[in-house]
Amino acid sequence: MKFSDEFSSRDDRYSLGMEGESGRRYVSFPVSNGVVDYEEYCELSTARYEQFRVDPTAAMAFVEESRGREHDELLMLKPGWSRGTPV
Repeated sequence: MKFSDEFSSRDDRYSLGMEGESGRRYVSFPVSNGVVDYEEYCELSTARYEQFRVDPTAAMAFVEESRGREHDELLMLKPGWSRGTPV
């Protein structure tokens, strides 16, 4: 998978982008398991992606829910046994 960020919020620590091979849209945010820092990627519909591009408040609400593992069914890469926590 080749992830390409198209928008990043440094203050809120999330990015929006597109996976290059499949064209799927995503929101990502940093996590850490104490050994390594990495990103979790949640797939977005095109409509939701476009909404988040123009409505950062809606994007942040979704990101906070994702950090709380409320959208795990949308993870593009399933976490391993030592899943990180949001940073």
